[in-house]
Amino acid sequence: MGVSRQQAAENRSAIVAAADKLFRERGVDAVGLAELMKAAGFTQGGFYNHFKSKDALVAAVMDKALTEGGATYASLIDNAKSAGVDPVKARIDWYLSPEHRADIEAGCPLSGFVGDARRLDDVARGAYAAGLAMNLADFAKIIDETRADGANSRQKAIAVFSQMVGTLLLSRAVADVDPSFAEEILEAGRRALADGRTDTEPGHRVGKTTR
Repeated sequence: MGVSRQQAAENRSAIVAAADKLFRERGVDAVGLAELMKAAGFTQGGFYNHFKSKDALVAAVMDKALTEGGATYASLIDNAKSAGVDPVKARIDWYLSPEHRADIEAGCPLSGFVGDARRLDDVARGAYAAGLAMNLADFAKIIDETRADGANSRQKAIAVFSQMVGTLLLSRAVADVDPSFAEEILEAGRRALADGRTDTEPGHRVGKTTR
């Protein structure tokens, strides 16, 4: 008996979900198809019923992760606005939180896959680049809306997000062996951004609205 289209779609989604988790935890190159399919609950032979290659799977994982990451970001911003909270500060505080640092499996895909991105095929790298560009455009829009910075918004979005990613990755790198050091890194990153030290205009504070 053949597999229905719905079941085939569910099986494919299960493979993508298992790959997303393993790729983030171990890196794309470190995960073999046999291990991946076992984690998804299938035999290795069934892989090619769903994907032409591992690269095709990586591209599907990237699409899924970036779509979900965009939805998480949009929800965070909407919730901050509804609560009357500065959405830029809310994003920084969430991104550089111990909870997000620990959430490797479902945290920001742009930091989760940054180490793998340059080694991926053209399609997956293109998806990553497009996701990064969209993220920065959305972030620049929020900065402009809350700080009326106009032409400087994109520069500030790039600078702030770059520091957020770097701070998160450094904190993750030492979290298991030196938790207090990892927390110190997060706190230093949050304070630097709150003080506006990555801004293009000296003296401008990220948490302060200017007119």
